[in-house]
Amino acid sequence: MGLEKQIIIGGGCFWCVEAVMQRLKGVVSVLPGYSGGQVPGRPTYREICSGRTGHAEVVAVRYQAEQLSLEQVLKVFFSTHNPTTLNRQGADVGTQYRSVIFYENEEEKQIASRVIEEMQAYFSDPIVTTLEASAPFYEAEMEHHNYYDNHRSQGYCQVVIDPKIALLKAGFRSLLKETSP
Repeated sequence: MGLEKQIIIGGGCFWCVEAVMQRLKGVVSVLPGYSGGQVPGRPTYREICSGRTGHAEVVAVRYQAEQLSLEQVLKVFFSTHNPTTLNRQGADVGTQYRSVIFYENEEEKQIASRVIEEMQAYFSDPIVTTLEASAPFYEAEMEHHNYYDNHRSQGYCQVVIDPKIALLKAGFRSLLKETSP
């Protein structure tokens, strides 16, 4: 095994971002969770959904750096959610659904800034994704893990996540795992 890296990102509901990132070759694991809040202690899904904790729904993406670059991860991220809507993705509204990248160091921050600049050309409205210094990550409850793969017939998965997977397949076929459904 080569060098593993991790990036924590949020782009609305973590079920969506998890489903997209799981399909990329080089991705070792994707854990849904919460980060960036002001309330001490381990938050729950119910608390996060209230919007009062300041946490965002995020995923921790662990990937093999020699197979997948941070730039590639972030380009997929920006291409499969709307980074131009402040604290909103579709019907999901609140700071818990903000578009955010939690960087570990100055290099990651610079890479993320560069990708945002590059991706801005694809959007008519300004990208409002925030770059935030790494914050404690709290893994989500087990019922949120692998949500899309475990609930594909659910309406939310068909209406909201399926189109994101279609965007991924259309724009990033070369980055997909061979076994991606």
